[in-house]
Amino acid sequence: MSTPAPTTAELLQRLSKELARKRVLLVDRHPTARNSLRIMLSSLGITAVHNAGSTVEVMRQVKANRFDLILSDYILDDGRDGQQLLEELRQQHLISLSTVFIIITSERAYHNVVSVAELGPDDYLIKPFTADQLQGRLARAVYKKQFFSLVYTHLDNGSFVDALAACETLLAADGGFLYDTLRLKGEILNALGRCSEAQAVYQQVLENRMVPWARMGLAIALRGLDKLAEAEVLGESIVEDFPEYLAAYDFVAGVREEMGKLGEAQEMLLGATVISPNNSARQRMVGDVAVRNDDLEAAEKAYSKVLERHRGSSLKNIDDFTNLSRVMIDRGHVEGARKITQELRRDLRGSKQGELAALVMESLCAEKEGDPFKAKQSLEKALDLQRTIQSDGKLDSVSQKLSVDLARACLATGDEVTAQEILRKVAAENHEDRSMIAHIQGVFAKTGNEAAGQALLAQVGKEIVELNNRGVLAARSGDLNASVQMLIEAADRVPNLQFLVNATKAIFTLLERQGWDEAMAERGLRYLQLAQSKDMRSAKVISARELYQRAARKFGITVVPLGGPRPDASPPGA
Repeated sequence: MSTPAPTTAELLQRLSKELARKRVLLVDRHPTARNSLRIMLSSLGITAVHNAGSTVEVMRQVKANRFDLILSDYILDDGRDGQQLLEELRQQHLISLSTVFIIITSERAYHNVVSVAELGPDDYLIKPFTADQLQGRLARAVYKKQFFSLVYTHLDNGSFVDALAACETLLAADGGFLYDTLRLKGEILNALGRCSEAQAVYQQVLENRMVPWARMGLAIALRGLDKLAEAEVLGESIVEDFPEYLAAYDFVAGVREEMGKLGEAQEMLLGATVISPNNSARQRMVGDVAVRNDDLEAAEKAYSKVLERHRGSSLKNIDDFTNLSRVMIDRGHVEGARKITQELRRDLRGSKQGELAALVMESLCAEKEGDPFKAKQSLEKALDLQRTIQSDGKLDSVSQKLSVDLARACLATGDEVTAQEILRKVAAENHEDRSMIAHIQGVFAKTGNEAAGQALLAQVGKEIVELNNRGVLAARSGDLNASVQMLIEAADRVPNLQFLVNATKAIFTLLERQGWDEAMAERGLRYLQLAQSKDMRSAKVISARELYQRAARKFGITVVPLGGPRPDASPPGA
């Protein structure tokens, strides 16, 4: 029999002293609203309170401090909302899962957003509310976090198998929060690639409660089982029944893209942007898919919105400028592309990568205008700067898209040797990335080298298979040391996701069997961190991390947390 949940009075009696010790971040555009909330918290004994009036300030604060509670208004400064902020903070591992995140909203907005967020907040506070109401909500949220504390600790450390075991313990104890525990269990199973088990969990939930998150989890499981048609149909039904559940739009678009239905993928993403036009990540996806779909007008609109949202923000990056410039050039809007390039140079003054991007775009603009001398002049400067960045050991920090643009400029000016060298490297390091491979194919097509492009990509694919097979065959023969050395060689030559994961697994399997070696472990961890930077959510990466943790624990080695070391608590000062 399930243990009954404690009453609010019981919780306040248990947690009142603990609440007073919590560190809080208040997020609201209006200083008066933040001040009123600070006074309310002070009346509850909570004095460690920080303020943030913008999402940029939120990012700065969470990188510098560890927060127990975040109270965010639903409407933010840049047109985004509190749920989007939560998703960004969680996905970038900027806050721990044990951090309580509560959205403050009007009653009207509450009815529009409740229950449909991909990463739901811990609670909603509907304006107006009293200090007693706030205290009760905080106590309940903190109690729930404590209930799942072990699961959250394991997930924050990237220990998915341990987190799953903790979920099983909670389910066996029948201590409450049944559906929340099942939701976590399903998400963990999907993350581990154990999609059949996840499917069973979500079907169990759906037999009793027709909730959107369970349907979404089931759709993700079906996709993991390569049942793309079923996953698409289920995703579409979520969009139809819960039109503001925006994660479902992204999911359906991803499935359609995987099925080669680019036009329909673009249509689904555009549907989401009508509801939430200021989500920069989604607008970027629209632009990328539209380019592959040869809808340059839609791509320019989407990339323009991304850059507009990020002007004056720390969230902007070089690709936001070059994506827009590239599409403008392809549409013949060279003057507009030059203005974006000037803005790039101004905003990223002092950045070698920024200057490299500006020179590449200038070369492409000149080539489009029929000025080969200026095109070659800018390209030569770009190649010189690229060599400087390489000698500084920072070539890995250069955007892969920018590298492809540099190769395009080389092809346009007749330097096919350098172009092939650059594109071979990018293709090998991103051979599983359909969008990047399509981008490379597009460059060859635009410069009249389509056949050469097909030959290069085929050759790269063959080399990758051969490199991988050497290590796999060595492992199967029982020669683990030889396998490790071959996979290390492959990962060093071609640091793509597959080779990085394979090398990581081989190294930590070797260490687990033959004993811990610090230098080899550091190499394996470096490969793992590179793989995580490429795709944190990949089941392959998670599997490699589990192997690393198992080996480290066997020898009493401290495991590096998934998101890196977190900031220490510091005195409240804002």
